[in-house]
Amino acid sequence: MEQLEKDLGEEEGPGERGLLHTWKGYSCSVKPQRVLGLGSKTVLQAALGTRHGVILTEGGEVYSFGELPWRQGSANPAPVPILEQALIGQRVVAVAAGSFHSGAISEDGTAYMWGENSSGQCGVASKNVVPDPMAISIADRETSPPQQIRIKQLACGEQHTIALSVHCEVWAWGSGCQLGLVTSVFPVSKPQKVEHLAGRRVLQIACGAFHSLALVQRLPSQEAKLIPDKCNHCNQLLITMTDKEDHVIISDSHYCPLGMELTDSEQRQGSPVQKLRRSPSEPSLGSTVTEPSGKDSPTVVCRDEKDLGTTELPPEGKEMSEHSDRGNVKEPEPEAHGGVANQRVKNSPYPDEQAVKEYLKRLSDHSLAEQTAKNAQCPQAQDEPVDDDPVPPPTTVSSSLNSLVVSYASAVGVKVASTYEALSLKKVMSYYYPPPGGCPVPAEGLKETREGQVRLEESMQGKKSSSLGDIREEEAEGVSRRLSLPGLLSQVSPRLLRKASRPRMRTVVLTPPFGSEADAYLPSLQTEVWSWGRGKEGQLGHGDILPRLQPLCIKSLSSKEVIQVASGAHHSLALTAQSQVFSWGSNNSGQLGHMELPSTMPRLAKMSEGIRVWDIAAGQEHTLLLADGDCFQPILYYSGKQVSQEGSSPQTNGVYTQQPVLLPFCMNLGYVSSVFSGGQSCLALADRNVMGYIASLHELASAERKFYCRLSSIKSQILRPLLGLENLCTALGTASSLLLQTMASRFSKLCYLTGQHVASLNLFLHSTKEVKGLRMLEHSVIFVDIYKEYWRTVGDFLVMGGFQALVKPSLDFFGKSPELLQRLAETNDESVPLSDLLLTLFDLPVRHLHEYGRVLLKLATCFEVSSADYQKLQDGSSKYEALAIHLKRKRKEAEYTYHFWKTFPGKMTDSLRKPSRRLICESSNKALTLQSAGRFSVNWFILFNDALVHAQFSTHHVFPLSTLWVEPISEETSGVYGLKITSPEEQFSLLASSPVEKAKWLRAINQAVDQDLNGCPDFLMAGSGSVQRPEPPISRTAKYTFYKDSRLKEATYEGRWLAGKPNGKGVLKWQDGRMYTGTFKNGLEDGFGEYIVPNKALDKEDHYQGHWKEGKMHGYGTYKYATGEVYEGSFQDNMRHGHGILRSGKLTSSSPSMFIGQWVQDKKTGYGVFDDITRGEKYMGMWQDDLRQGNGVIVTQFGLYYEGAFSSNKMIGSGILLSEDDTSYEGEFIDDWTLNGKGTLTMPNGDYFEGTFSGEWGTGLKVAGTYFKPNLYDTDKEKTETLKLGVLAVAPDEKWRAVFDECWSHLGCESPGQGENWRAWENIAVALTTSRRQHKDSPEIMSRSHNKTLESLEVIPQHVGPVTLEKYENIRKYLIKACDTPLHPLGKLVETLVAVYRMTYVGVGANRRLLEQAVNEIQSYLKRIFQLVRFLFPDLPEEGSVIPVPSAASHDKRPHCEEETDCRPESTESGRLVSSSGLLLPVLLPRLYPPLFTLYALENEREEDVYWECVLRLNKQPDLALLNFLGVQQKFWPVCISDLGENKKVLPSTKNICFASAVESLQQISTTFTPTDKLHVIQQTFEEITQEVLSLLKNDFLWSMDDLFPVFLYVVLRARIRNLGSEVHLIEDLMDPSVQNGEQGIMFTTLKASYYQIQHEKIT
Repeated sequence: MEQLEKDLGEEEGPGERGLLHTWKGYSCSVKPQRVLGLGSKTVLQAALGTRHGVILTEGGEVYSFGELPWRQGSANPAPVPILEQALIGQRVVAVAAGSFHSGAISEDGTAYMWGENSSGQCGVASKNVVPDPMAISIADRETSPPQQIRIKQLACGEQHTIALSVHCEVWAWGSGCQLGLVTSVFPVSKPQKVEHLAGRRVLQIACGAFHSLALVQRLPSQEAKLIPDKCNHCNQLLITMTDKEDHVIISDSHYCPLGMELTDSEQRQGSPVQKLRRSPSEPSLGSTVTEPSGKDSPTVVCRDEKDLGTTELPPEGKEMSEHSDRGNVKEPEPEAHGGVANQRVKNSPYPDEQAVKEYLKRLSDHSLAEQTAKNAQCPQAQDEPVDDDPVPPPTTVSSSLNSLVVSYASAVGVKVASTYEALSLKKVMSYYYPPPGGCPVPAEGLKETREGQVRLEESMQGKKSSSLGDIREEEAEGVSRRLSLPGLLSQVSPRLLRKASRPRMRTVVLTPPFGSEADAYLPSLQTEVWSWGRGKEGQLGHGDILPRLQPLCIKSLSSKEVIQVASGAHHSLALTAQSQVFSWGSNNSGQLGHMELPSTMPRLAKMSEGIRVWDIAAGQEHTLLLADGDCFQPILYYSGKQVSQEGSSPQTNGVYTQQPVLLPFCMNLGYVSSVFSGGQSCLALADRNVMGYIASLHELASAERKFYCRLSSIKSQILRPLLGLENLCTALGTASSLLLQTMASRFSKLCYLTGQHVASLNLFLHSTKEVKGLRMLEHSVIFVDIYKEYWRTVGDFLVMGGFQALVKPSLDFFGKSPELLQRLAETNDESVPLSDLLLTLFDLPVRHLHEYGRVLLKLATCFEVSSADYQKLQDGSSKYEALAIHLKRKRKEAEYTYHFWKTFPGKMTDSLRKPSRRLICESSNKALTLQSAGRFSVNWFILFNDALVHAQFSTHHVFPLSTLWVEPISEETSGVYGLKITSPEEQFSLLASSPVEKAKWLRAINQAVDQDLNGCPDFLMAGSGSVQRPEPPISRTAKYTFYKDSRLKEATYEGRWLAGKPNGKGVLKWQDGRMYTGTFKNGLEDGFGEYIVPNKALDKEDHYQGHWKEGKMHGYGTYKYATGEVYEGSFQDNMRHGHGILRSGKLTSSSPSMFIGQWVQDKKTGYGVFDDITRGEKYMGMWQDDLRQGNGVIVTQFGLYYEGAFSSNKMIGSGILLSEDDTSYEGEFIDDWTLNGKGTLTMPNGDYFEGTFSGEWGTGLKVAGTYFKPNLYDTDKEKTETLKLGVLAVAPDEKWRAVFDECWSHLGCESPGQGENWRAWENIAVALTTSRRQHKDSPEIMSRSHNKTLESLEVIPQHVGPVTLEKYENIRKYLIKACDTPLHPLGKLVETLVAVYRMTYVGVGANRRLLEQAVNEIQSYLKRIFQLVRFLFPDLPEEGSVIPVPSAASHDKRPHCEEETDCRPESTESGRLVSSSGLLLPVLLPRLYPPLFTLYALENEREEDVYWECVLRLNKQPDLALLNFLGVQQKFWPVCISDLGENKKVLPSTKNICFASAVESLQQISTTFTPTDKLHVIQQTFEEITQEVLSLLKNDFLWSMDDLFPVFLYVVLRARIRNLGSEVHLIEDLMDPSVQNGEQGIMFTTLKASYYQIQHEKIT
């Protein structure tokens, strides 16, 4: 590679970004050389193998350099970087290099591999070498079809490659246990998924020579997998407890003989080694395996159960370590290759397995961290470095374990203590309460082994590192592998033990929860490092030298916020968000950055104070660190072997560093953004500082790292200890303690965000550094929200005097001279009060915002003012600067408020004191007084940000600002400087001492009200200017609880207000459970609303939904009673009044019934229909005060019919009663169905009684009178025909008067026809608009076409002058539209009439006796609706008038409305007849048709049966026979019939062919509704007959009735209309009288004659 360092002269461009430099070693003589041969291309990324490297340049081109033995025909090593031709056009985005192979990833996620492939590391089968980049297929074969996997990162080792997919899963191929695959067949040439990491989000990967690392996002605690009870391989218990005499041994050091890769020597020894954990959350179990230094050294043997109490190590074994709490194992010197052996303890499973599980669960939550925390407080631990003695003093197993047992007693807690009362109280007491001046470390602890010291030092370093991790996570790191609880003094009480073991510090959780909003946009800090592969050099970091076949989590790094991992050949590195580096593995050349001999656990690299590392790289035997210190220009540190520059083969036994050393040349490289290492080489990618842009970016990132370290220090050294103090709650009080905890939580959240931002900026500096990649600009709202949220909690704590109250606990903890606080606050002034010092610390983030603003502005100046980047940076700078100013103002407000509470102590002010409340101004200087106040009264007004307080002597009243209105009183009229204050229940005036005071208070109250309504006003954005509203809106939304109003006392209203009164939409809730939701007007319910009233007796509630007026139910509504009854109709003054329907019960209940009709003041009064479903009766008549009173009709389900008088709810007076078989009684009644008095009883055959009757109908009647036999007396023959029904029923025009009255009322008329036309139209427009607004949020209610209809109806039709045919047509169309929507008053009327009609004549009401009344009722509807129409259109002529056709108009120009055409041959002048039926029946009748036609069918049932029987008989004959039988002249008989264009001859056997088109036309009569339409069908039938006859005769022809009638009769028979009689009678009853004498009238008469003819036809 030395060839690359030669200068190629002018070939290279000047270059500003992505300049690559290379060197080896760290001596002063080393000078980095620019990697040349790339022209002026910008380098984006590089990677180094053992003797080669790859470079990625802008544009996605890849170059290889160094020794490339797989490349045929090229010089080795290559003198200049060689372009990989196979990758041209693939847009490569990332590259990687293994020891002897390379990889690249294209923009579409495809992986390319090339180089050495003897172990399958290139993913290509049957090839030892892959000379050129080849695409690798990575497919998920579990899906069907197999899904191609897109890759985003590659990492290469010596014999393997791993890839990270875009779905954050790991795939591997090659050879060795470092693949993490469940396989024993190598090489693996097809990429396979590492299933052990499935379901986890892998963030980054790295490869050593024979091991792999993965940075994984931690799972939320609830997703963490449970630890299994048994080994998945050998099915033995993972946790065992042995209870023997004076020992209880709890052990989790289970070793599985299966699933482990063994070396030859290990296999020869047959040693059982530790099983690889299958569960990701299983702890990394420590090993009791020790490797002796000599071949003949004895092995460590755990004795049998009997000797467990006195087990000791053999002499040589004593120099080794029993495993530490983290499972550390002393590793062999490089030259030692002795066998590994161990015998497993033969232990019986402890009987109480549940106790074991509970113990382990607690063990995972509590650990030695408490002991370590106390050690950290020891002066020696804090100030002096731990003595790193390479040859520690010997110790015994029991002494080592005894030193741990007390700690575990506290961790395990009550359970262990109460189960095993065998602990020495003396030891417990001496542990927790050590002698003065000494650290609480047991005497045995002084003889700790080297691993123990490593453990202790690491816990110290952990404390110094100020990790953000949860205390509980720190505790979980130190899980002991074996506990021995020596049994002494079994009489010790568990209660005493618990008391003695109570810790002085509490566990405090400060880690932000998972899934914060920022996690979607910023790198996560909740990470773990997983490792797998060979562990001979300790490079896996699990505290041992065992290999791992599958990924295993390095527990000690779980709370360290690792953001990047890197691997050298045999060592590993992890970089944290706090810019610290942990290292582990081989340290034979000092590459770990500390002087401890081989470390198997992650240890901190020893960096100088204030050096913050932000990129790491690892080579064969060295580590390269990119950092910054006091200067923000990046500096480079090197740790590892010095490489000799003499000769082509450098010496490998050179000197090496004791700790990372600064590379002196680093400042000359410019601004280094990334470092890379491999083999013995180093690479640095640097940028030149053009326009100051690069320098400013590094300044921003450097400041953020420094800021994060300070925040973390405050958190771990100030906040966590203070929160952990047991006397904190006593010192602060409950409220302030909670505030402190909230503030700590928000501080932690802010700290975490800053850490995420540090990681994000590191990634940004490694990337192309475009402005759009700055997350603080793209997602500034997250930063702004978290800062504001944090400062709000600081302000609340400050207002409540929290910082002053915190002084005493702080003094207890930090001592009289808190140097730590001063150092963190960066102040040397010892006179600063402790409370101010604490506040300064927590104010640090606000000061940092200015730094954001300054650096962003600096960055902006590097761009053209007109550019988008300039604008973005300028806006960002303004935003953060404005936020800083805003938070400073908030601090002043909080301090002002705190001083107010301090100045005015007392019960009243204490009751007003709230954390979120801020003082704006107060009138203690008598600047504001109450108007008309007494001479000696005291009125003190205090304005807060949420309320105005009026205090008088010992009482005070609080007026919430959201419901406060203030207006100035005119000085000209009153002569005083006054303010009028309005609240929902009070109104008073305040007098100011001067115009200035008046203006000040007016402005202050208005601003406070406005801020309270709109929330805290956001700080001003750049360029927005200050837009201060002169006064808050008079209409607003607010919540208020009434305290005086008699009707609303203690009720809470939330909704719209207007000048002190509820106005608009809102919700009103009473304490007794009543609730109104709807609109208000002037403080009262008005408009549409819902009202709920609880019914405690039934445990249900009444529910009203409808219209209100002036606080009362008024208008249309629905009331659902708790009893199950439902009323739907009109209300007035909270009572049912007008037309309405009441449904009582359901069909299954005891009394289901239904009433529809008129109500007056909550009672049935007027006409109504009552359907008693239980009794099967229906009453149609008059009511008075809920009783049947006046004329009425009753029909029953058994066919009884009564009409007559009712009184007091009973049939009393004269009436007519008819039974189903036509037996009738006409006379006097005294009770329901009870005859009493004179009357006439007529039999179905015409016989009748006249006389006096008594008794109940159907149970036997007493008769005193005369019996008549009419056929004997011809004179009385007509007697039976005189019975006329309907006379005693309610007249049609009296029915449903309330319905029509309501419609008139909606039009603004007090009585029918009495009102103004223009007002009616206005009311219609208002009703439509209001309804449309109400329904606009419910698209399912109103379709688009419906909406258009409403819009067209809102336009008032303009008609001036006489009605012409065109105007008449417009009126007709308007009525069709109006009646089609229930939102129009006419539509509502029609809908109601249809409902009442169906209610009357359906079910029991379908009685044939009611037909005449039903027809009369429709005619009454027409008449009364026509009256309404003529009121709306006054120019419309009266009923029966003719609208003439203008003489100038031609026939073609007439509006064509065929169905309405009226042919009147008598009329000399053609015109349109005005009739209610012609105008309204088309709208009304189709909806009333089903019940009406049913009545016709019932009435005509007998005669229709006769008719139908005849039709069926006659239709059996063929066409010609039937024509002959009916007497049709032969000349009218069709000879040929055209069928589908083909002429067919009519044969004697032919059926249903003659006059087929006429028959089809006539059948349409059943599909029409109105008489007009039916007459049109008949007319069309005649025309069809005529057409067919004309085609036969082929000349003009005029019908005579004698010729026509038989032909028409044939057509009627063949049409087979089932209810022809009903059709005929319906047309007859409802047809327009004027039509009867016209052409259509004659045709109808012909149809009617045919019907009667068929009934009497006989076949001869």
